[in-house]
Amino acid sequence: MKERQREKQRTTVSIYGQQYTVAGYDSPEYMKEVAAEIDAKMRELRKVNPYLDTTRLAVLTAVNVMDDFKKLEEYIRYLEQQRLTGDEKNA
Repeated sequence: MKERQREKQRTTVSIYGQQYTVAGYDSPEYMKEVAAEIDAKMRELRKVNPYLDTTRLAVLTAVNVMDDFKKLEEYIRYLEQQRLTGDEKNA
């Protein structure tokens, strides 16, 4: 698991050709990795939706990322339930 800093750090990242300064407790490398993944997702969606303006593309990217997040949450709950059910069987 990644290590968090005690103080917020500012890092400049590039997303879809724009520079942003982000602040957080995570390492600059981690924040750049997150930004790179967002950039890649935007570019992937742009290929399928070439006529979207940047604002709509950003919103579509956010919807896709949140969909992925919610599905992962659901899968984690499923795995936790399977672990609990397995523990009960072994008791």
